[in-house]
Amino acid sequence: MRQVTRQEKKFLIDPVTAVKLRRRLGAIMQEDEHNGSCGYRIRSLYFDTLHDRDFVEKLFGTDPRRKVRLRLYDPAGDFALLECKQKQGDDQMKRSLPLNREEAQALVKGDMGWMLQRPETFASEMYSLITINGYKPKAIVEYKRQAFVAKENRIRITFDTEVRATEANVNPFDENLCLHPVLDPFNVILEVKYNGFLLSYIKDAINSVSKRPLSVSKYCLSRDITMGYQF
Repeated sequence: MRQVTRQEKKFLIDPVTAVKLRRRLGAIMQEDEHNGSCGYRIRSLYFDTLHDRDFVEKLFGTDPRRKVRLRLYDPAGDFALLECKQKQGDDQMKRSLPLNREEAQALVKGDMGWMLQRPETFASEMYSLITINGYKPKAIVEYKRQAFVAKENRIRITFDTEVRATEANVNPFDENLCLHPVLDPFNVILEVKYNGFLLSYIKDAINSVSKRPLSVSKYCLSRDITMGYQF
């Protein structure tokens, strides 16, 4: 089980501003090893309760609240993460359970008996959370990410583009998944994550660009059709 506790702030910036900020951060931070030449893909399957409690709590800003998701980096690969993100005040805690492809596919189909065979206490905790609250797959979100990191205070700055989603197909392993855009292509999601406080020289670089706070999550954006929510 992996656990990360930190603060997280989200903003919207335009593509030109994103290019300028990436250039500045590239001079003072390290690039994520997975960036490559143009970033890497992330695909997340979000779960929610029968009455979409997590979606509603996010919209109303309920504190505390949580999100449950299955995250992939390669639909053809043998690795996934079952994650639970919990937010209380300014702090967020993300716990992750690494899964192999067989376990992840079973979870998507509603077969969770294998979770009770895992030695991690987090596995049994997630089994209880999902079964008691009736969590089911709701939507898939996919996007491209470029990230910059600094080991001090576990600082991580990410740029997310090409945000697309579907509620019609909840199989995250489908390599031919049909996705539709849920974010204006002239917007880039900037996420600023850190533990404790943000180093001043990084904070100055971020504050040097024009940005506006983002109040909705990628999960909320992904539910725009069935929930009638438009960003």
